[in-house]
Amino acid sequence: MATVYIPTPLRRLVGGKSKVDVPGTTVGEVLHNLDAQYPGIGDRLFDDRGRVKRFINVFVGDAEIRTLEGLDTPVDEKDTISIVPAMAGGQPNNGRTRPVRLTREQLLEQVMSQIQEISPEELAEAIKRDPNWIIIDIREAYEVEQGHIPNAEIISRGFLELWIDELAYEADQPIVIYCAGGVRSALAAKALQDMGYTRVFSLAGGFQAWKEAGLPVEQPRVFTEEQRERYSRHFILPDVGEKGQAKLLDAKVLLVGGGGLGSPAALYLAAAGVGTLGIIDHDRVDISNLQRQVLYTTQDIGRPKAEAAAERLQALNPDINVRTYTEPLYSGNALDIIREYDIVINGSDNFPTRYLVNDACVLLRKPLVDGSVFMFEGQVTVYQPSVPELGIEGGPCYRCLYPDPPPPGEVPSCAEAGVLGVLPGVIGVLQATEAIKLILGIGEPLIGRLLMYDALAQEFRVLRVHRNPECPVCGDNPTIRELIDYEQFCGVPAPHPAGNGRHHVSLHV
Repeated sequence: MATVYIPTPLRRLVGGKSKVDVPGTTVGEVLHNLDAQYPGIGDRLFDDRGRVKRFINVFVGDAEIRTLEGLDTPVDEKDTISIVPAMAGGQPNNGRTRPVRLTREQLLEQVMSQIQEISPEELAEAIKRDPNWIIIDIREAYEVEQGHIPNAEIISRGFLELWIDELAYEADQPIVIYCAGGVRSALAAKALQDMGYTRVFSLAGGFQAWKEAGLPVEQPRVFTEEQRERYSRHFILPDVGEKGQAKLLDAKVLLVGGGGLGSPAALYLAAAGVGTLGIIDHDRVDISNLQRQVLYTTQDIGRPKAEAAAERLQALNPDINVRTYTEPLYSGNALDIIREYDIVINGSDNFPTRYLVNDACVLLRKPLVDGSVFMFEGQVTVYQPSVPELGIEGGPCYRCLYPDPPPPGEVPSCAEAGVLGVLPGVIGVLQATEAIKLILGIGEPLIGRLLMYDALAQEFRVLRVHRNPECPVCGDNPTIRELIDYEQFCGVPAPHPAGNGRHHVSLHV
């Protein structure tokens, strides 16, 4: 058994050792046994004819084997063999030297010695103690269909380094990566360590070990090939991805009005894949609508708006479900309708509707994305009621900003003052954007902020608005606990009853 001294450039092939004991009766046998014991090292020592490469010297003791019997030089257990490659000094080699090739096993051994692993049980306990852990599933889509760890971020291995900055803002944030069995995640953990992340772990045994430990597994939505193509631009966004698209498809958004604001909002929500859209509108398409209500065409004139809108939206995206409401919205049905939805978008242009929808959303604790237009100006904000059990603090409501409506005739409607045709498109798209942000839980919604748009100046401004603790509907001691007669509250003469003496409001924009 001879002792072989390994030069620094080759030590990574033998686990970082400087010397190893290898059996053999000649130098050639020892070196070939060294290669058998540590695959890959022979490629560094021998040329294609099996001779020691000319830039490498081999010594037995202090004698170079070329002065002895070459590879046939006999050795015994007391001999030392030294491998001495040529050195070029301290300057960089500019990549001209052939890089050392590692086998799969050698690479994994090296990586595993440099990263931290965490067991499924340890991870489950860590998540309970600290919800800030980031769990990343780097498996392929077909693997994820088998299930994943709850709340894991689904990022394919090829995008990990490109997207990690969107997930982990601090270098010491705890991150655990997992794959099927723990090999790919180990390599990925090493890559993140090299990027400067200091608390990166690979899940030992991968997802298979997590399942075998009896820990909870979440079944993901399985997308069809057509859906993967349709929503492909969402899938590659780190803040959306497959998980976010599933949220969109499961979401329910109600549009109060299918006019100038509701049209662009509905089109973009449908295109984004918001699974259920409700449209409240009891009007019919008029030729004067077509200047700004882009859901409709000349062929739709005279048709019920809700019917024409549903047909257009289903044609745009067959994935979605469109519910239509052609009866007027009033105090008697508002709560029953709004209760079925996650988010409400208000696209009406009259005050009774605004107070009605606001009060219903506060009572039901539903977020309301409010928009309005007038001539060349528009406004957008989000009224988010407080939901303490979900950790939602909430902000002001419409009544916090406007405790009382203006006197009748004080503020003309769009039908009286006019509106630039493209203006509702800008505001409606902003409303759709806010709704999507709320569904995905990303960005900073316009809660407590009023976005003002001036089309003539092409200028946006943001004003801070605050909750009024004395607000009669969302204040500390609310006095409004049910819906009221909003035409009477706004001083607007009620239209002829639509049946059973009910009062209702119009939805023109």
